[in-house]
Amino acid sequence: MVNSGLRVHWFVRQMLLMAKKRQSPDTPPPTPPPAVSPRRTSRTRRTSVTETPSKADAPVRSRARRSAPPATQAAANPDALHIVLIASEAHPFATTGGLAEVVGALPGALARLGHRVTLILPRYRGIATEDAGAREEGSRDLQGGAELQLGHRRQVVRFVRRSGGDGVTVIFVDAPDLFDREGLYGNGDGDYADNAWRFALFSRAALEYLRLRGERPSAIHAHDWQAGLVPAYQKMLLSNDPVVGGVPAVFTIHNLAFQGLYPAAMLPEIGLPWDVMHVQAMEFWGQISYLKAGINFSERITTVSPAYAKEMLTPEMGFGFDGVLARRADDLHGILNGIDTARWNPASDPFVGAPFTADELSGKAKAKRMLLKKAGLPTSAAALRRPVIGMVARLTDQKGLDLFAAAADELMALDAAWVLMGNGERRYEDLWKELAMSHPGRVSSTLRYDEALEHLIEAGGDIFLMPSRFEPCGLNQLHSLRYGTLPVVRATGGLDDTVIDRDAPGGGGTGFKFWNYTTEALLEAMQRALQTYRQPDEWQLMQRTAMRQDFSWDVSAREYVKVYRAAS
Repeated sequence: MVNSGLRVHWFVRQMLLMAKKRQSPDTPPPTPPPAVSPRRTSRTRRTSVTETPSKADAPVRSRARRSAPPATQAAANPDALHIVLIASEAHPFATTGGLAEVVGALPGALARLGHRVTLILPRYRGIATEDAGAREEGSRDLQGGAELQLGHRRQVVRFVRRSGGDGVTVIFVDAPDLFDREGLYGNGDGDYADNAWRFALFSRAALEYLRLRGERPSAIHAHDWQAGLVPAYQKMLLSNDPVVGGVPAVFTIHNLAFQGLYPAAMLPEIGLPWDVMHVQAMEFWGQISYLKAGINFSERITTVSPAYAKEMLTPEMGFGFDGVLARRADDLHGILNGIDTARWNPASDPFVGAPFTADELSGKAKAKRMLLKKAGLPTSAAALRRPVIGMVARLTDQKGLDLFAAAADELMALDAAWVLMGNGERRYEDLWKELAMSHPGRVSSTLRYDEALEHLIEAGGDIFLMPSRFEPCGLNQLHSLRYGTLPVVRATGGLDDTVIDRDAPGGGGTGFKFWNYTTEALLEAMQRALQTYRQPDEWQLMQRTAMRQDFSWDVSAREYVKVYRAAS
């Protein structure tokens, strides 16, 4: 299954020779960056899918076989692609945040454009599926799974499936000892100690499913560090495979801060040769980085907004990867995330029960009353006249909570009510508990995930605050625009791309921006928002303009198709 050391060495040499021809060197930062957790430990937001459970003990082959070259596939549309997306989470199966929202919505948008999509995910606890065993039509005797060997370790996996809608098939890598756990990446005690192995095995198993299935895809699209080894295994171990060898790989960076850093001693355990311990392969300050593997072994790299694509090339925002990415700048594309406009629709949102549109806003006032009631705040006439400022965020420095904390006294002095939903660092959870206790009629904090409350904050709020230190794309500001809840944002990454400042030349404002990461700049933007709120005609004009913006996934999906074709 593993290519010879000579062949691996030859491949790395070719990769390095090609890299030297690129425009700029792979320059490391002047000092080693601080250690970054491979992925935050999160209170997992997971929605189980009601489906017939898979059979418990499907037979497993003693060894995964190489597939024969696939037969020519007849297609109604000869230009249609078969795109394989590989990621660690996707809505509605398992979610901790924006990654799941993106991976949950993109497949359907690609399918609506006429393409066939296979989405491969780990099978976490609570996900029910239908069987994808040997009788699956068109399969090549999968017999329910395979036994993989990485290094000296063997792991049995099963492949189970369910339909994800027209044109989309969802495949789950089922390895209960690795994924049937309390959380996706960790529990209350921190990240799981074996995450390096878990997601290495997942990446290799995703490729094995494609091999055993025997249908050569048009493109393989891996997401974030958890799937970063997919293109590495493809190039290093399976370069001559008739199914996956040579298929263009696209890698998407959702957040550069999470880099999948592990000791170099892991390489033999995950089945990769020491050749990849190179600055232009996986080596990063004496460790290996799964994120860097995804970058260096893929034909194209994308990230989730045009502004973030530029920011990540700077030392300030590159997290030590600015040189790595500068070398691949010609292959880097910033594609703005979309939102699921069916789930996030003020005209039909089942969590709100007070429909409204850009042309008929009266339901928004009803949604505001519902929000205040659910948040435990007064619903008197005076309370309804007061603006409601909403926040839905991980309580971390990245999301600007340090800036909020520094300005908390001044912000609480504003004539407004506050509704927060989120969790994160203990110091910021304690801050919001204290604010709710000291301002009982004007501050509500919910330190857990509540899907209904999230929708109500977007629908019933007047202002949505996102003071992020950095934000690759952001989704909550897009939800807010969709619901006419005008965002106040720091102009960084996708926030800068998607929000038009009220005072921008040419008009068409949809929110309020501040540029400097200071309490003064934050307070000035909030003051401008409150002053505009007291001008109902202008406020409603901005609301209607915001609600008419098109941030659907159909727009973004077309850009991804361009990348897939360019990578071929």
